[in-house]
This record gives sequence, C-alpha cells and structure tokens, in this order.
Amino acid sequence: MIPLRPAVFVLILLAAAACGSSAPLADGAASPDALARAVLEAIRTNDRAGLARLAVSEREFREHVWPRLPASRPERNLPFSYVWGELRQKSDAALAATIQRYRGRLFEVMTVSFSRATDYVEYKVHREATFRVRDSTGNESDLRVCGSLLEKDGLWKVFSYVVDD
Repeated sequence: MIPLRPAVFVLILLAAAACGSSAPLADGAASPDALARAVLEAIRTNDRAGLARLAVSEREFREHVWPRLPASRPERNLPFSYVWGELRQKSDAALAATIQRYRGRLFEVMTVSFSRATDYVEYKVHREATFRVRDSTGNESDLRVCGSLLEKDGLWKVFSYVVDD
C-alpha cells in the first residue's frame, strides 16, 4: 500500500465534499417522453415495482426535494414523515386506480406537456403532466396518469401519480 501524503489526502476529502452528500436520482429518464413511455409500459404490464422505481423514492424525496419545499420550513411544523407518508399514500391509491383503468392497453407517446413548472433552484416540478398518445387503433387522446414530474440534473422521475382533475 502506498502512503498518501497529507496534501493529497486533503484534496481527496475536498473533492468528495464538493460532490455533495446526496446520490443522484436512481432510474431517472433522460426526458419527459422517455419517462412517459416507461410509465405507460409499466402500467400496461402491471409492473408495480417498475412504477415504484420510476417515481421519487423516500431517500430521493428526503435528500433532493424536502430541503427546498416550503413545507420543510421550521415554522410550518410539518415533520418529514407526515409529508412523505401523505404523498406516498395518495400516490399509491391513485396509481392503483390508473392501473385498473389502463392495464393491458398499448399507447404510443406523441408528446408530453405540462400546465406549469415550479422552480425550486436545485430541481423543477412540472405540474399536471399530460401525455398525448395514440392507441393501437390509431386514435389520439390525452392521458393524465401522473400528476407531476420532477426534473433534476437532466433526469426525470414521477413526483406523484395523483391526478387532480
């Protein structure tokens, strides 16, 4: 083993600290269209584990999202566990209904649009995601199967499967 000189050791520590403490988003898609295709395929095949991977995980929410949310401010007095639990419970219930409705159906994604985006400096939440799709008979329609998408460091994930109509 080669001993490290103190200056080299300090440089390694500084480089590691500069990389940040939070890991990048896992299983993020390169674009909203790619994410929409993956979500619709997972719904078609009833791949609940795949749908969970496409959504923000508890770790990702804690490390990437929570610190910038207004709900995280001390004066709001909302614990992380409450906010995460509510989001996950509502998202899971909405997803179950969506799977029931669209399972087995094949869609081609044409475009993805949003009503608006909220910039939280380190990430954006794109709200009211609408997938313009073509079904197997050639008919085009708009699908709302997730409420919001998260964009961070060039990667996209489902923020919530809750669709507010």
